[in-house]
Amino acid sequence: MKFFLLPLIVVVVQAAATEPLVGTWTLSSQSANGQKVSGDEQMTLRVYPVGDGLEFAFSVPVNGVHMVGLKFTAVHLDGKPGSIEDVRGKKIGDVKVTKIGPHEYKAVLEGPNRPTSESKMTVSADEKTLTSESGGKVQVFSRR
Repeated sequence: MKFFLLPLIVVVVQAAATEPLVGTWTLSSQSANGQKVSGDEQMTLRVYPVGDGLEFAFSVPVNGVHMVGLKFTAVHLDGKPGSIEDVRGKKIGDVKVTKIGPHEYKAVLEGPNRPTSESKMTVSADEKTLTSESGGKVQVFSRR
């Protein structure tokens, strides 16, 4: 039985590794309603496989150490809900990510006491840039 599981595990790991979103992304620019905004230029987004899903970890440096401030866990690219967790690991909402094209994704964030928000994420054809667009705000990340 062990020998049958090994090829399945290898296929799952290879599929996750080839997903264009997987990797470490550094914020290179952001704008709101067409105007450049400064502030979180040192933000990093790590997207990596965990179990049968993905985890998104947003971090910024605090005293020279990157601290995760927000995390999406158990994310599947079929729209199945994953969790949004704050800096303490407390669930503050749900995220649904759907792959709508080879390099395009739709994300819907929901939570109590906050409006539902929707964004579109696009990985460039060369897979070096990730652009997130939501309600007039655009963030551009570079693969590190």
